[in-house]
Parts: sequence; C-alpha cells; structure tokens
Amino acid sequence: MSEVAIAKKAAIVDDVTKKFEAATSAVIVDYRGLTVEEVTELRKQLREADVEMKVIKNSILSRAAKQAGLDGLDEVFTGPTAIAFSNEDVVAPAKIIAEFAKNAEELEIKGGIIEGKVASIEEITALAKLPNREGLLSMLLSVLQAPVRNVAYAVKAVAEKEDEVA
Repeated sequence: MSEVAIAKKAAIVDDVTKKFEAATSAVIVDYRGLTVEEVTELRKQLREADVEMKVIKNSILSRAAKQAGLDGLDEVFTGPTAIAFSNEDVVAPAKIIAEFAKNAEELEIKGGIIEGKVASIEEITALAKLPNREGLLSMLLSVLQAPVRNVAYAVKAVAEKEDEVA
C-alpha cells in the first residue's frame, strides 16, 4: 500500500477517534437486510435528532476505538456495521434505533458506547426505554415542585378552615 493511502486511512481513523471521544453515546448496528428506503428513513429520523449515522469499515472502527481507549468492541465490529453518534442527547440514538427496529426486524443492535464506556446490547435496550432529555427534565421539575405545591395546599387548607370557623 502506498504512503498516500496509508496517510488517508490514518486521517480517517483520527477523525473517527475524535467522533468516539466527542460522542455522549453511540449505537452500533448491523443494517444487513434493510432496503434503501428503510436506511434513508432511519437516517432521516436520526438526523432530525442531531444524531449522525455512518457506515465505516470495521478495521477503521476497531483502530479508532483502540485509540479512543474503548476496549471490548472488536467482537462487535464484524459484518456490515453502521454507527450512530450523538454528541448531545445520550438517549436519542438508542431510542430511535430501537423504535425503528420494531418495524424493521433486519436491523440488529450490536452494542454501543454510553458516556465513554462500552455498553452491551442490554444496556442500549435499557437506555432506549428511558424518556428523552426533555422528558427527564420535566420529571425532575415535577419532583422539585412537589414540596412547594404541598406547602401551598396546606396553607390553603388552613386558610379555608379559618374561614369556616369565622
């Protein structure tokens, strides 16, 4: 192989390594058996959630993962592999891909990365069941508002009781 080709591949590995390091989560899938229309629809759904899906050679993914310090992914990088990177929402790629896989049985989740750690299929599936970022924030807000709401109800009840006595 020529030095130019080696340099190009090294640059690609460096680029993928940066994607691994910047990603809050990544989901690795086997897309074999999907039609072009299905892949296009999946990419569209992912793009709407600011998730980037790439088809990358397994040898490049393997080298990039090692450079990024992600061990244990070599067995995942076999066969046709696509990877969905998310730099913002941890839940989005897992949720979208798991939902899409319900209708497209050919789509198979092989593993992933969550917050810089290698994740199993079970962990990715569990992540997909969580609400998205906005849902989690609204749940947190509801929990934070509960004590204030309870105090308000108690004050209102006391005020109404005093009105009845008067």
